[in-house]
Amino acid sequence: MERALQLSRGVPGFLGDSEARFLAMLAACAPAGGAIVEIGSYKGKSTVLLASVAAHYGLGPVVAVDPHTGPSITDPKLAPGESSFEEFTAALRSAKLQEHVEVHRAFSREVAKGWNRPIRLLWIDGDHTYQGTKEDFALFSPFLSHGAIVAMHDALHAYEGPIRVFVEEILRSDRFGGVGFVQSVAWGQFRPDDGAKFRDQRERLARRASRLVPLVKNSRPLGGLAKLRYKLTRSRVPRAAISAEEWLSLLSGKMDG
Repeated sequence: MERALQLSRGVPGFLGDSEARFLAMLAACAPAGGAIVEIGSYKGKSTVLLASVAAHYGLGPVVAVDPHTGPSITDPKLAPGESSFEEFTAALRSAKLQEHVEVHRAFSREVAKGWNRPIRLLWIDGDHTYQGTKEDFALFSPFLSHGAIVAMHDALHAYEGPIRVFVEEILRSDRFGGVGFVQSVAWGQFRPDDGAKFRDQRERLARRASRLVPLVKNSRPLGGLAKLRYKLTRSRVPRAAISAEEWLSLLSGKMDG
């Protein structure tokens, strides 16, 4: 874990330390078979983190999907025609993890056309619009293994896509079990056979998280009273870092979300 975190800290990106630590834990501990799929790689911060964990535990290559083009509505402010691909590949080389990453320089919908593999961890950190996030979830979630984890970045930042899709497709679905937030990472475990027994846990979290959705419609910039209202509403959503033991309790249904 510490080695993976150390490698990723040297790569530019927007993944906080608590988020990175939690993502590394998901990669190592997701109780399912299949691939680790990352949608949205940018300059490789989370890619390096995930690939380091995957290499250590023999989990196979991380599938990294990103066209590496800009700008887009919710991506970092790249100049038109500018690409993050060279910095992405340089980060993999520097960490000596090239052989542990399956690189797809393409949009997720293009990769999905030929996708047929089970997924153990689906990390969605691409287009943060509602349409973009929903499409990523819709295209790849049919391949989730039983017990797999879906995690979405920036669900507690002012973007409509991640929080709305998390509420609509995971918190309100009996196909998912344990759920939660760690900083801005939203996560849920795919439990199609017994997800209903986690309904109370999901509904408690949904009551708080759903209040954010109308505040970030169309990912519009927030300012003034709207920003204060958003921050106050967000403060009521539990999002503290959790230990591996606490996370496993959530998966077992023994701990409130």
